[in-house]
Amino acid sequence: MFQRCASSRQGGFSYIGLLIMIMIFGAMSAAVLSAGSMMQRRAAEEELLFIGEQFQSAFKSFYDSTPIGARPYPAQLSDLLRDQRFPVIRRHLRKIYADPLTGIADWGIVDAPGGGIFGVYSRSDEIPIRISGFNDNFARFEGAKKYSEWVFSADQPQVSTTSNGGIPGLSRR
Repeated sequence: MFQRCASSRQGGFSYIGLLIMIMIFGAMSAAVLSAGSMMQRRAAEEELLFIGEQFQSAFKSFYDSTPIGARPYPAQLSDLLRDQRFPVIRRHLRKIYADPLTGIADWGIVDAPGGGIFGVYSRSDEIPIRISGFNDNFARFEGAKKYSEWVFSADQPQVSTTSNGGIPGLSRR
């Protein structure tokens, strides 16, 4: 009789030990998934900066190569792929990249006052991980509250951005 009692007590301790181990593994798994998610978002953020730099270069190239009397900004993003203002088609951008934060090529557009597209921005309203330590090209992104405030454009206006991340005098769509 004593042996059955000791055996059932030992089974109870084993059960409690198993539950504790499951809880520990669950907490560790949650921490690993959270760290993985953060790493994935950091990578997407870095990719957004790379793609934004490509758009910035394309807008600058389009603007700098504008013939006299022509509109200095593209009417649509596809004009960066095939600039037909010249006898020989010029390409300022290789392709319309997908936004790494949303996964689709649906960029927010900043309209230029005289017509055309002044810049693009991500439609993601997530809070950026990086809030400081940007290079000179992106120093204006410091302190941004969301990714949609990161506007990638040809020229960097010497004016402050509005509270919604737009540039005064320019409209967003």
